[in-house]
Amino acid sequence: MKKHILLALLFVSFKVTFAQFTLDGQFRPRTEYRNGFGSIIPDDADPGFAINTRARLNAGFTTEKFKVFLSLQDVLVWGENRQIRPDDENDSFAIFEAWASLDLGSGWSTKLGRQVLSYDDQRILGGLDWAQQGRNHDAAMIKYQKGNFILDAAFAFNQDFDNPGGFVNVGNTFNTTGFFTYKTMQMLYMKQKWTDFSGSLLLLNNGFQNFDGDGNGDGISNLQTVGTHLEYKKGKLGLAANAFLQTGERQGALDVKSAYLLGLDLSYKVSSKVTLAIGTELISGNDVDEEGTSAFFPLYGTNHKFNGLMDYFYVGNHANSVGLFDLHAQAKFKLGEKSSLMAQVLNFQGEQDLPSGESALGTEFDMVFLQSFKGYALKIGYSHLFPADGMYELKGVAEDAAASSQNWGWAMLIIKPKFLNTAK
Repeated sequence: MKKHILLALLFVSFKVTFAQFTLDGQFRPRTEYRNGFGSIIPDDADPGFAINTRARLNAGFTTEKFKVFLSLQDVLVWGENRQIRPDDENDSFAIFEAWASLDLGSGWSTKLGRQVLSYDDQRILGGLDWAQQGRNHDAAMIKYQKGNFILDAAFAFNQDFDNPGGFVNVGNTFNTTGFFTYKTMQMLYMKQKWTDFSGSLLLLNNGFQNFDGDGNGDGISNLQTVGTHLEYKKGKLGLAANAFLQTGERQGALDVKSAYLLGLDLSYKVSSKVTLAIGTELISGNDVDEEGTSAFFPLYGTNHKFNGLMDYFYVGNHANSVGLFDLHAQAKFKLGEKSSLMAQVLNFQGEQDLPSGESALGTEFDMVFLQSFKGYALKIGYSHLFPADGMYELKGVAEDAAASSQNWGWAMLIIKPKFLNTAK
């Protein structure tokens, strides 16, 4: 018996030497004070205050020929469930990622399952890590990498078996609701790096389920997004540019014509402790003189990262609106070995005039402080919006009925424990 146990232990030890198992997690509580986050807060409304927590457990298993990864998460709002209740109505527990990657040889591989699609500066496709729930996609991907060249092709087909008829409707109706939730997706991404320069090309098609007056499936609207991200870095200077076009149809067979996003950012490292940056972004708005829309929407990017941290634009809002002209300046300061400060100011105007003829939307100031410790980190942020007349009109709040101050503050603790790593 002892001999059998010894042989089993030797076999397990032999297997572990050719495979790696990792187990880690994340505990991320965040406290927010909202007094105008996302939209103008009226004077008769009370500011919001809440604490929520992201808890994740990640497990990975890697061999020479394949890798499997599983990420479980729950997003807990403090106090959302009363104590000692017999059941739990909180359905925030989810499988955030569950995928397998197969090595096909000669630079080719596949990645199948629920996964994060994050590319370049995350303008069109990103993990949206700021949001506690994050963003993922159920997709099949074919990947190729050789040297500094990358090619990814992804395909997705979404379905909800809770629909009436269940499996019968797999080819017909996709009733899951959500802003720009797609039924089908095809993506091709290519990137080439050189010494000081890199360029990528993204081709993305999203198919949205349409419905007739009775709520039955009524065809698919296909929206195409095509564009490039360019980066140049040499010495202390950095340049980044985005150029994207959209055409086709949105949900409800809404025609999209000549919608575009253009962005340019310049950064300069003044010293080892100070980096300055300026930039601009122009996003097309809705042309009311045409049938359909010429408004661009950034779709599945990490939109919180752009156009101000207070999320007044393109974070579940501002679709089919007046577009945006964003002019911004930023400074990053390294305060110590484990601390930093980011401060930025952004000026917003509509790419088109509002019905009143106004185009100025306002100015926002953002500040984020980071302090790292041994094993954890603390982030603290404050933002303040100075609305122009156009912002009150855009958000549908009269200036004399709005609160005198529009601001937002938050603090977030980040702990990432490493439970197990057999490679060590």
